Amino acid sequence: APRVAHAWLPSPRNLLDMDTFSKSDPVVVLFVQGSGSSEWKEFGRTEVIDNTLNPDFVRKFVLDYYFEEKQNLRFDVQEPLGSHSAVLGAQDFLGQAFVALGEVIGSQRGRLERALTGVPGKRCGTILLLAEELSNCRDIVTMQLCANKLDKKDFFGKSDPFLVFYRSNEDGTFTICHKTEVVKNTLNPVWQPFTIPVRALCNGDYDRTVKIDVYDWDRDGSHDFIGEFATSYRELSRAQSQFTVYEVLNPRKKCKKKKYVNSGTVTLLSFSVESEFTFVDYIRGGTQLNFTVAIDFTASNGMPSQPTSLHYASPYQLSAYALALKAVGEIIQDYDSDKLFPAYGFGAKLPPDGKISHQFPLNNNVDNPSCAGIEGVLESYLQSLRTVQLYGPTNFAPVINQVAGAAAQVTDGSQYHVLLIITDGVISDMLQTKEAIVTASALPMSIIIVGVGPAEFEAMEELDGDEVRVSSRGRYAERDIVQFVPFRDYVDDSGNQVLSMARLAKDVLAEIPEQLLSYMKTRDIKPRRADP
Repeated sequence: APRVAHAWLPSPRNLLDMDTFSKSDPVVVLFVQGSGSSEWKEFGRTEVIDNTLNPDFVRKFVLDYYFEEKQNLRFDVQEPLGSHSAVLGAQDFLGQAFVALGEVIGSQRGRLERALTGVPGKRCGTILLLAEELSNCRDIVTMQLCANKLDKKDFFGKSDPFLVFYRSNEDGTFTICHKTEVVKNTLNPVWQPFTIPVRALCNGDYDRTVKIDVYDWDRDGSHDFIGEFATSYRELSRAQSQFTVYEVLNPRKKCKKKKYVNSGTVTLLSFSVESEFTFVDYIRGGTQLNFTVAIDFTASNGMPSQPTSLHYASPYQLSAYALALKAVGEIIQDYDSDKLFPAYGFGAKLPPDGKISHQFPLNNNVDNPSCAGIEGVLESYLQSLRTVQLYGPTNFAPVINQVAGAAAQVTDGSQYHVLLIITDGVISDMLQTKEAIVTASALPMSIIIVGVGPAEFEAMEELDGDEVRVSSRGRYAERDIVQFVPFRDYVDDSGNQVLSMARLAKDVLAEIPEQLLSYMKTRDIKPRRADP
């Protein structure tokens, strides 16, 4: 599912002037590229604005945003030639800009200016892109109700009442959206407070009918209908300032008995609304994703100069390590403003004395292990392959603790760390790694492990923690922060590396937004307000 829909508002500036007697009449056409595809498809176009080189378009593009995908966009600025042209639909080309959706989301205040190019020898001006999140009703409601003098339905005791909430649909039908717990043996129940998203209650329409049925619970499932009442989100929300009392009516009883008044009352005791923050709220509020890479240099990978090695890079094809690094890094880098990425190796003997290291900087700079961009990481990785000796064992704990130490420095929500470990096999320090993960789960960080090669990866599945939460010496991980995938599951049969990378990134990155939100929620950290 998409994280959220986004509206895009393009505003070109200082455009080329193609008209002799007036200024250009521009239109912006948006093209999108499918995941893992090189083909561009037209998505939509703005209105045409006459006689201006600095148009502000009104028509927005609404796109679904997926953090885990590289969503490439192309904005073409054109001037339709109109009916006077000999070619129907012909246009003058005023320039184009290429951008990834994540770049704009990750830029300051969701606002990015990009130079227009494509007309040789001419300055084409710029295009300003503004992205805003469509909230789609993210509020969450907490309410509590009680009832008074409900009808008695049980022969030997009082009733066992519970409530069922229904949302009305466009076609007049109703869909169940919440059930309260059963309160046993009382005609005056007080139900526990409960929480429900506003979109589940009324689909974002504050005046839509919300129907509430009152039942008496029976063990055999044939619950007795006590009565019903109707309200709306808008009416419920008034309870923030006053108690609201509803009459519970049973239509059958009302028809049969002339003196029938009601089957009891239900009172709304409390009603409060909170906004549910999204991943994008934090990114727009300035939260930076800090990306760190750790690469396995153990001897089980094979000699890098041999084609059988997992580190072997032919002139025509990247190694599995380089592919995994590019797949994940090229998406995460859009959310890191300085584009400087610490990169480490583990399990190698280092020159000149052959000392074994489990966290050596790939750029050979202990004081500053950061590389410039994903290309910088790749260069340092290939350079290290030529200078170190692959050895062992496969220890994860040192590099996890290294990143955890950096994450512990800033815990106010402005920084979130993502560690990518790429490995070929069986882990040697399982107990220490579990301990490191449990400690790291309380910090603003996530760990992605990509397994390359044919090995069995049962130990990695245990670290993933989807089924059973990782534990160490009686302590359980606070959050699930590890995502493991075997690279072989994503290799395209036809050898299309772009498609393999897109598939891998989609799966390993899909959990990062939820993991970031879980950290913020447990620490009650709200997103910083973006400057207007």
